[in-house]
Formats: sequence, structure tokens, C-alpha cells
Amino acid sequence: MGESSLDSWEGFTCAVSHLECSATGERYPAGRQHNVSDAGKPLLVRYDLQAVARVMDKSVVAGRAPDLWRYRELLPVRSGSDVVSLGEQITPLVALPVTAGRSGGAGLLVKDEGRQPAGSFKSRGMAVAVSMARSFDIRQAALPTVGSGGASFAAYCRRAGIEAYVFCPDDAPDVTTREIEYYGAKLYLVNGAVEDCNRMVLEGARQRGWFDFSTLKEPYRIEGKKTMGLELAEQLGWQVPDVVFYPTGGGTGFIGMWKAFAELEAIGWLGKKRPRMVAVQTTGCAPIVEAFEGGHAEIQTPWRDIRTRVHGVRVAKALGDFLILRVVYESGGFAIAVAEEDVEPMRTAVAREDGVMLCPEGAACVVAWRDAVANGRIGADEQAVIFNTATGLRSPMPPVTRRLDVRANVDYAAL
Repeated sequence: MGESSLDSWEGFTCAVSHLECSATGERYPAGRQHNVSDAGKPLLVRYDLQAVARVMDKSVVAGRAPDLWRYRELLPVRSGSDVVSLGEQITPLVALPVTAGRSGGAGLLVKDEGRQPAGSFKSRGMAVAVSMARSFDIRQAALPTVGSGGASFAAYCRRAGIEAYVFCPDDAPDVTTREIEYYGAKLYLVNGAVEDCNRMVLEGARQRGWFDFSTLKEPYRIEGKKTMGLELAEQLGWQVPDVVFYPTGGGTGFIGMWKAFAELEAIGWLGKKRPRMVAVQTTGCAPIVEAFEGGHAEIQTPWRDIRTRVHGVRVAKALGDFLILRVVYESGGFAIAVAEEDVEPMRTAVAREDGVMLCPEGAACVVAWRDAVANGRIGADEQAVIFNTATGLRSPMPPVTRRLDVRANVDYAAL
């Protein structure tokens, strides 16, 4: 075990140079909190990467604690004292040999983000974004969410002493909404879609002065999510896999990982090879897939009739849709919609054959991998990494029906 990342920031100098509009390139100062650019587009954090290359050392990073803060030179947090942490650990890469073999493939790995605090990859983004919010003295913040993001937001805001308001569609999983409430956030269930929750947060921010934490409406969740890419490269010996399958709703992690790979190349830690990035959605909500198949640079029409139980992809039109599609095109990847009815059987099969508990989003990625192998979009021998973005323990499981009576004789031969 390396040194504690949170106790060892002596001599650290933040390398953020400025923020940049993702659409126009206009620059914004880094010394204060921002939402979107003047063009209404996401802001991206930019670093003095030459300075990072001079001070960031692989052996030093390897000696640090196994958490996301080991990459501090490529993060926007200005000092260790600003960090709001709940123990964000490096997540394992777990092989799925039986699942892979059943489809004639090899090298199928799961990056299991269900091991993170509050049970999902959302904790990466919230750890960094809430740390930055606290450093800017934000006292109240609001978030629209379809579920797991609200749990991480509520937990980190509670840790930071920030009052959290969460707006969630009323058909979100009950276990997740209860968790949000349990952390002490002010949770409101909305009889509409996440887009309706977005509108309520926007109006509340205008009237009440809340800071708007909506996906890609502040620049720092991307920086936390990009650590998935930094971590993945380190775990593979500063290499990248051939293909990445990622469940895509708002797409923060999808965009962030691509940013991470570019920054690693700029500091000399990664070559030019990139994984083909695959955006995974379902037939019940597939606006990115529709845009990709039409050759568009952004979603032309928001998805009108969302009918999917895979809550993480329930976004009719992401604010960063053009960034998601840019990554797909630049990487030589694709967007794919899997059949709703295939997701739960795959989740069950992976649990029973490989002993890995996936969330529906992770299972959708395995279905996408299987389908892509079957139709030749990827090679069976290519190394593929799928992202299991949350713990499967939040999702429904079959009831237990086998029972024994302590008062009766047990026929052990029949068990």
C-alpha cells in the first residue's frame, strides 16, 4: 500500500491553465466556479501539460495510495485541503472467461465501478466536482438525476457540508431514491422525465441561487470521470484495450476517458493507439445511436418515447451529444442499441457463469459486445473492456423460493 494520497500533497502545484468552451474554444479563467460557456456548451478543463510532464512521474504515482487522487497533477483540485473524499479506490478489471467463451471471444474484461463509494462510477465525478464546489464556497447545489448520480451527489454534498437538492423521475428505482433521502438530501420525485427535472433545477437555480450540478453544466465531473481512463491505462501497463463498451446517457465518462487518453499522450505516457469507443444504449432510448447511424454530428430530435428499464441511458438528448459523437467518430467506434429483452438474461447469465454481479447498464454492454462479435463489428480475439457502472445490488433479483421446515425431516438426497 502506498502513502495516503490525501496526506501527501506537499509541494503540489495545480497545473490548470484555463477552461475552454467545447464548441467555440473560447477561454474562461480557472479561478472561479462556472456552469456552461456563453454559447451554452460544456466547459472543458485545460492544463499546462508541459508542466505536468516535468513533474508527474510514473514511479511516484505507482507509490501513492490506490485511489483517484494519485493522478492529482491531472486534476483541477488546488490542494489536498480542498479534497472531499469517501475513499474512491482503483476499481478492478475482472475477466469474464465463461461469458467470453460462450460467444467465441477472448479477453473480455469488466471494469467494475460498483466498488466505488455510494455504489457507482458517479462517485468519481462527484468527488472532484464537490471538492471544487467547496473550494469555491458553494453552500447549496441542485441536481436532476435518473438515480445513482443523486446518491453520490447526496453523499458527497453531505460530506462537504453543502445543502443538496435532488430532483428525480418518480419511476426511478425505489432503493436508489431511498438512499438519496437517507444521506439527508432534499429529494423531490417528479412525475416526468429527467428533462423535466432539468427544467426544475434550472428554474430553482434562478430563483433560489442553487449551483446547478446538472450533467456537463459544470466542468469538473468530467475530470473525476476521466480517472477511469487514467486508471485503465495504468492497469494495462500504460496501454489501452482495443475496444471500450460504455453505457451512454449523459456521456460524461465517455467524453472524460477520451480526454484522459489525449492528456496521457501529451505527457508522454501513452502512444497514439486509442480504443474504439462504443456508446451503448437500448432500443427503448437510443438517440445517440440514431444520430450515429444517420451520420450526424449531434442528435437531431430528442428521443420522444423513452421506454427502457436501463435507467443510466434514459437521456433524450444529452447536452454533450456532439462531444459523445465526436469521440465515436474520432475513435473509429460506433453506437449500438441492444434489445431490452436481452439485458436481464445476460445479467443473470454473467452472475451464474462468471460470478460477477452486473448492473443493467453493465449487462447491456456485455450484450453489445456479444452482438458486435456476432456481426463482425469487432474481432473475437480483440481485447474489450466493458464498464459496469454501478453495483448490481441496487437492481431487482429473482425471489428465493426454496424453503425448509425445521419441524420436518429433511430429505437431503433431494436437495
